[in-house]
Amino acid sequence: MNLRVLVVDDTIMYRKVVGDILAEMPGIEVVGTANNGKIALTRIASLKPDLITLDVEMPIMNGLETLQEIQKSYPDVGVIMLSTLTKRGSDITMRALELGAFDFIAKPDADVMQENVQLLRNAIGPRVKAFAKRLELRSLLKQRHRPVTAAAPVSSVPPAPTVLASSRRTGKSKAVAIGISTGGPNALTKMLPQLPKLGVPIFVVQHMPPVFTKSLAESLDSKCQYEVREAEHNEIVRPDVIYIAPGGRHMRVASGPGGTKIIQVTDDPPENNCKPSVDYMFRFVAREYGALSTGVIMTGMGGDGTLGLKVLKSFGAVTIGQDEESCVVYGMPKIAAEAGVVDVVSPLQMIASEIIRTVR
Repeated sequence: MNLRVLVVDDTIMYRKVVGDILAEMPGIEVVGTANNGKIALTRIASLKPDLITLDVEMPIMNGLETLQEIQKSYPDVGVIMLSTLTKRGSDITMRALELGAFDFIAKPDADVMQENVQLLRNAIGPRVKAFAKRLELRSLLKQRHRPVTAAAPVSSVPPAPTVLASSRRTGKSKAVAIGISTGGPNALTKMLPQLPKLGVPIFVVQHMPPVFTKSLAESLDSKCQYEVREAEHNEIVRPDVIYIAPGGRHMRVASGPGGTKIIQVTDDPPENNCKPSVDYMFRFVAREYGALSTGVIMTGMGGDGTLGLKVLKSFGAVTIGQDEESCVVYGMPKIAAEAGVVDVVSPLQMIASEIIRTVR
């Protein structure tokens, strides 16, 4: 059965290019287009899309307003935001992701669209395939959890974390490192505010381009007990601060003067086609903190983070992976768990508790 997609953008060129890219993909049916959010909402009922590609900045009704209406009236319809690489665009996109948009795609400059069609194709393809896979998984999970009788109660209590391996270390973590990708802003918005000040730094790699990571840090800072900031080169690592790796750069930790730790923001080559890379950050956290660290791998496409977790685990660190059911995309945690480098598999609602357990 084909995945039905509605393309919404106020620019005719983007509607055409995005529609053509989607139409090339097997198993995808472009059921219609709309040039603003208001028109899109009138078409959802009749076209019955599974997924909507939604421009962030549009006249009459912008992408954020449209997303909120979609989630109220059509909560099962997925949304991928398309955003310009601007501060305004990134702020709105971040809010959309926190509200539950599946993912976003940075729009290339329309003036050089022909040169950027392949970049757009490379961005759209994996995200749409990941959404289709998630749709299939959700359908299977619904069947699995269907009550035997109409009266059977459905528990709202999340499943308990599953311990896959026991750590033999005796000390407590002095640093926490988190790797995350697709579904990250929404997951981090739910998880990080649950953390009290623990007296340790937290390092986060979220796969995102420049500008967007700054918006993510600002948004999280307004919600968390921790200070949240985009990491800067050579700044001294402080306790009770969450450092977000800047988009388009790697982040690592190094020894600084007088026994301090410092952050280094580098332009080293991408790893796993990612920059920032989770593997890269995990390796340096392992080198600086060894067994006294906690590695967390959360929702996201691909396998970035598995090799880094392996290094952390070899030093004796505790490793935590998000469970399948609470992931937007069960890619990064799945590959890590299958590689045997995850100690505890936890639902999103319990990850903060698991982190606290390793630090206190």
